Amino acid sequence: MRPASRLTRLEGDVFVITGLRLLPGMLTPDDQTALLDDLRAILAEAPLFRPEMPSTGKPFSVRMSNCGILGWVSDRAGGYRYQPTHPLTGEPWPAIPDNVMDIWRAYSGYPADPEACLINWYEPGARMGLHRDTDEMAKDAPVVSISLGDAALFRLGGPKRSDPTSSFPLSSGDVLVLGGEARHCFHGVDRLIPGSGGPLGRPGRINLTLRRVTRP
Repeated sequence: MRPASRLTRLEGDVFVITGLRLLPGMLTPDDQTALLDDLRAILAEAPLFRPEMPSTGKPFSVRMSNCGILGWVSDRAGGYRYQPTHPLTGEPWPAIPDNVMDIWRAYSGYPADPEACLINWYEPGARMGLHRDTDEMAKDAPVVSISLGDAALFRLGGPKRSDPTSSFPLSSGDVLVLGGEARHCFHGVDRLIPGSGGPLGRPGRINLTLRRVTRP
């Protein structure tokens, strides 16, 4: 990882929100390749699945998996929730890799480790609508995001869905921290930026989202 002096706060055309921190290029190319190797092993054990919207059963445009003691899932039968096992295999989720835990411990500023690491796979054309992360009891804990592969246009608004939004790119190796006020803001992914690089060797993007679920 690059030194913490690269820690910045978004300004200019993007709203400055308390607790929002962007660490551009925090993972070196070698870091990214090593993390991708870890993720391949995790996904061999906990394969990608496609969650569903609870109200309609409509499938998400992203596929996902998890690692950690808890994993986030969604379907029409049970809604949004965290559970300790994979919805298809019934097996416990694999452990969060040490290099990912190091990122949380270095930049989250939170006294307890994450319990869930969502692994979202964005194929070309996939997106994520505006939403807030509200299924966690530890709402004081930040959300820490790690990007690999093609850059994504990330959209951030305010605590109300009707608040104005602004967008900015997240590139491979970037780390984004949503803490404080930003933790409770609507956010999403508009689209991928094709051919923008990264270690995947194919179009698409992997996003890791680290969350603390229960109160320490």
